[in-house]
Amino acid sequence: QVQLVESGGGLVQVGGSLRLSCAASGRAIGVYAMGWFRQAPGKEREFVAAISGRSDNTLYADSVKGRFTISRDNAKNTVYLQMNSLKPEDTAVYYCAIGSGSLARYSGSLYDYWGQGTQVTVSS
Repeated sequence: QVQLVESGGGLVQVGGSLRLSCAASGRAIGVYAMGWFRQAPGKEREFVAAISGRSDNTLYADSVKGRFTISRDNAKNTVYLQMNSLKPEDTAVYYCAIGSGSLARYSGSLYDYWGQGTQVTVSS
């Protein structure tokens, strides 16, 4: 059974940084794309970032480009999201997901398994 466990969320002030981690078990993530999504209260889930299975391509939402960086360590079966210059509008529950293939994708429908999420709150 594939499981994804996110960690690293918390409360941070505007302009601060957090590093989210997503540890996978039950499947070696090495050949699969990995993605981060988020959902704020009262809003739909939205794409944040994705990285291809070979780490040769990354995608970012316009709202986080230049501030967030996605990376992966296949040896540790873990994907990361470094978040800098955080803004109040980044407040959300952040989810990681394993793609159905190796290509980084924007659409959540192309991801097979999801974690339970970790809360990120940015205070002004």
